[in-house]
Amino acid sequence: MATVSTNIDGINLARHISDRLLFSGSLIKVVKLMAFMMLTVVACVKPVLADDSQPLYVEITELDNSLGKNILSSPDSSMIMPAIDTVVNYRVQWRLPRRFTQENTPTVKMPSFCQQTFIPRKGGMNNRSLSQLPVQQLRYRCEQSLSGYSVEVGFSQYNPATSTLMKYKALNGEQHTRLLKPSESQWFIPQAETRTGVAKDYMVLGIQHILAGFDHLLFLLCLLLIAGSWSRVLVTITGFTVAHSLTLVLSALQWVHLALPPVEAIIALSIIFLATEIVKDNRKTLTWRYPVAVSSSFGLLHGFGFAAALSDIGLPQTELVTGLLFFNIGVEIGQLLFASAVLILLYIVKRFIWPLIVASDINSTRWFNQSRLLCSYAIGALASFWFVERVSAFIA
Repeated sequence: MATVSTNIDGINLARHISDRLLFSGSLIKVVKLMAFMMLTVVACVKPVLADDSQPLYVEITELDNSLGKNILSSPDSSMIMPAIDTVVNYRVQWRLPRRFTQENTPTVKMPSFCQQTFIPRKGGMNNRSLSQLPVQQLRYRCEQSLSGYSVEVGFSQYNPATSTLMKYKALNGEQHTRLLKPSESQWFIPQAETRTGVAKDYMVLGIQHILAGFDHLLFLLCLLLIAGSWSRVLVTITGFTVAHSLTLVLSALQWVHLALPPVEAIIALSIIFLATEIVKDNRKTLTWRYPVAVSSSFGLLHGFGFAAALSDIGLPQTELVTGLLFFNIGVEIGQLLFASAVLILLYIVKRFIWPLIVASDINSTRWFNQSRLLCSYAIGALASFWFVERVSAFIA
């Protein structure tokens, strides 16, 4: 009986194990089937999603500038007067996402002074040059450049709520790109860069940058307090100008590159150094004897700061040298304006306020020393805050 019971228990155990294995095998099959179905759905949906996110691409290319002559007769027909008109030829081509239908093709509306001249057949060589997506193009003959004018993008039936990537290529190599939102249909092409316009714009940007850069101004203020006389101020500012102009050009042209966060921290440290020198008031140190040496050495670092601001603004595409030159000139104008304001203020204090202090019961020497110390400590405290903030920023 014991043997029979043992056999029955063994059979039951074998059945239980086989059932578990069959269940596990079925579960594995179900999991594999679900995974296969999910991969199939992802494979089908992914191209659709990728195509839905693709914008309409419109490219306007300036092909050439030519001069067309119209012969006009004078009222008495005794004289022929040539009238010369500038003619600019453009190629407008667009690339369509696959979801666009032929019934809802986009249209590009050019300014009124442009006339359509040629319609090549769809596709062609441009399909290979841009992509394998459908590409269409038109040719236009315009009486003037499109710079400063607007172009519009529309659709024959309805707006499919898609973005539009607009690109303009001028004959001189200048390029502009703009991504229009689905709700936007008009794009004003930026004005063409001219030497005069670039010089004016970048000079103003240079002035604005130096007057808004409080760390540069505080460094310059410390230099002015140390230099003292007009002649020493002129030499000191000249050294600072030459130094930061050198590194500004080298960094803007990407010939020399330094990480900006450490440079900004050292700029703050340079202000702390000068504020400390003013507090110590040791006229025998190199800083007091030759302030131009300090302004030139630290000016190299300040030039990298100016270059970082210029890179955020962006350099002109065609008038690079003009932009660099006049941005630097703007910085110098701003420095001279600030230095002149400080020196005029000091002259007013010396000419009108100082005699009143001397004539009063106030100890003029003590008042002067305390005022200088208060100013130096305030500058040093602010620069120390900048230094800790900037160091912690790039360490973190």
